[in-house]
Amino acid sequence: MAGAALVLLLPFTLALGLVIIILSGRSPLIRHARVGRGGSTLDVLKFRTMWENTRPRKLPRLVEHIGDAPTEIKNNKDPRVVSKFAAICRRYSLDELPQLYHVALGEMSLVGPRPITRSEWDEHYGPACAEILRLKPGITGLWQVFGRSRLSYARRMRLDLILSRRASPGLYLRILLRTVPKVIGGYDAC
Repeated sequence: MAGAALVLLLPFTLALGLVIIILSGRSPLIRHARVGRGGSTLDVLKFRTMWENTRPRKLPRLVEHIGDAPTEIKNNKDPRVVSKFAAICRRYSLDELPQLYHVALGEMSLVGPRPITRSEWDEHYGPACAEILRLKPGITGLWQVFGRSRLSYARRMRLDLILSRRASPGLYLRILLRTVPKVIGGYDAC
């Protein structure tokens, strides 16, 4: 399913990438180091939505690796989102489209706990939540359909634990069906 989506969305994703290059003067894709299945490191691809107002002097690469992702500011006033286009990409989760590549490779799932950074894991989840790491990380999950960016880390962790304990095809299907209106409506996004 992810491979078919990648092919169908290719013209759209190429257009998004081109607009990001034009607006930012930087690489359209970034790789963040996140915690993957079993605690392994997973370099997650995303479209760039944050950049400074200054333009770099050299030509951008296709992908820039930024290691552990910068701390997210979960509100509409993040000063690093300097473009209305980037804000729209974030609101409607268009910046997440490159993660279909990870799903097609089998590194991620459409539904699962969201991969978070190692520092977020250590500070907010910790070793008591190792059962979350039994599942492949997902593009969407329970906390994406029950509050997205509005939720505290404690609430996200509880929802990821529920997902890991009750994982089933039926639950995954319900999450996918609830994700569509959340994304199309831009609800609860920063």
